[in-house]
Amino acid sequence: MKMSKLFVQTLREFPSDAEVISHKMLVRAGYIRKLTSGVYNYLPLMWRVLRKVETIVREEMDKAGAQELLMPFVQPKELWEESGRWEVYGKELMRLRDRHNREMCLGPTHEEIITAIARDGLKSYKQMPVNLYQIQSKFRDEVRPRFGLLRGREFIMKDAYSFDTSQEGLEKEYENMAQAYTKIFKRCGLNTKMVQSDSGAIGGSVSHEFMVITDTDAGENDVFYCDKCDYSANSNHAISKLPEANTVGSWTKSEIVDTPNTHTIEELCDYLNISASQIVKTLVYIIDKKPVLALIRGDKQIEETKLLNAVGGIEIRIATAGEIIEMLEVNGFNAEPGFIGPMGLKEYNGYQITVVADETVKDLKNFVIGVNQKDKHGVGYNFNSELQLPEIVTDLRLVEAGEFCPVCGQPLKVTRGIEVGNIFQLGTKYSAPMNAVYLDQNGKTQPYVMGCYGIGISRTAAAAVEAHYDENGIKWPLAIAPYHAIVIPVSTKDEQQMKVAEDIYKTLKKHGVEAVIDDRDERPGVKFKDADLIGFPYRITVGKGIADGVVEFKVRETCEISNITPEQAAEIVVTAVSNLK
Repeated sequence: MKMSKLFVQTLREFPSDAEVISHKMLVRAGYIRKLTSGVYNYLPLMWRVLRKVETIVREEMDKAGAQELLMPFVQPKELWEESGRWEVYGKELMRLRDRHNREMCLGPTHEEIITAIARDGLKSYKQMPVNLYQIQSKFRDEVRPRFGLLRGREFIMKDAYSFDTSQEGLEKEYENMAQAYTKIFKRCGLNTKMVQSDSGAIGGSVSHEFMVITDTDAGENDVFYCDKCDYSANSNHAISKLPEANTVGSWTKSEIVDTPNTHTIEELCDYLNISASQIVKTLVYIIDKKPVLALIRGDKQIEETKLLNAVGGIEIRIATAGEIIEMLEVNGFNAEPGFIGPMGLKEYNGYQITVVADETVKDLKNFVIGVNQKDKHGVGYNFNSELQLPEIVTDLRLVEAGEFCPVCGQPLKVTRGIEVGNIFQLGTKYSAPMNAVYLDQNGKTQPYVMGCYGIGISRTAAAAVEAHYDENGIKWPLAIAPYHAIVIPVSTKDEQQMKVAEDIYKTLKKHGVEAVIDDRDERPGVKFKDADLIGFPYRITVGKGIADGVVEFKVRETCEISNITPEQAAEIVVTAVSNLK
């Protein structure tokens, strides 16, 4: 490919609306252009990258025994009603009607469709196990698209679904897919960590995410991990053992005391001269429009996904100060935020108030708690004495770095991660309600035992940029780079430079190297900047040194530069590309 013919327009500045490095680099280097919020055009360079990621995924999925198909992007409401997800999936599901007024949706995922396919085609235990996958565009109507390709509304994804006759078979395929994913991401040049995760809207009993570990702001989740064992989990699934703390108050009897101007935990601790670990903190949430009180030890924080799962909700937000005041007034209290507690709060906005407690409150004795009176708190309180322990007591706590590993007891570390893949043990979540069954060895009908396995193709490409870049541009891993090398003649008017550059270019192409020759009549600095910005893994520059038989050879990943012969330069690139196959 000649650079003069390549459809690419690099920019001098980063786009003003870009927050993370992959978004900035991909727009500036001419890979993507925004069409509308969360939707991007994939320009020729980006499409080449995506196709290479897809190729790697296909090769490893095929090796793992999966079979590729393609399912419709538009899905009928009826199948989603069969699974029970039409009403509960949330606003991320883009719903629409056709000219016959039939309700449909744009597929954010394909569990219902693949289950219907299996229901029609897998009738006997003899036909299983089976793993079917596709690579296709998806659409989720994100409330706040951001981070470019990392959290867009339209995206390309590989999703696979396995069908087995037993939990044992599912676990075997789950491990098979985990190994395939490890190979895929390694080939894409990504260092990933397989972490325990929340199943979210997909459902299922067990799930893991493959996270690219990054120090950039693009990391969407904290990943907690242990250096001494293999424990790792993202923030909405992580658990830990807590260090010892003073959880017993010094009061000998329960009473309500004055605590003026103590709206925060810190102010209350200072006023009463206690530690936050002796306080039961009450937080007010609105979950699916319903009021929920969450109780937790005063020095700990609520992990909202855990709370959402505890009450079986879909959408969650913290209540506003106005809503808290109104809730107190409706239940006969004249108070304000900062003094709220669970006692006496029965209903709000037409709904009964649900109270959920984190496990940390069970260890507290003679603790401090809000009593719904301004400038007052209860001290010396205990559960099952002054107040009843809520029916729902579960893990709601956000883990913090330094807390202890639940497996080996060593301190946990935390880093940021970008999710590029996930695997789920669905069990019979979809097959049972959709009556997707087969005949077992005894002639009885049984629902399929299913697994689900996703890889974000476009996310993987963007994550590679987050992991491989410098101030000058992208450093693509060789396996997914749009082109392997660029040959730059410093002066297109110099016949010798042009001849040598063209000879190198032809040699590279002859040996299967995807190369670009920069034949533009531009200043050398412009060519070099574009080469670094676009991220060609190898750069061969033919300049005045050719009079002495040498060219400048640059490795983009390491920025190492050397002067070698044209033959040596070509051989290095050809060997590197050959080793990919």
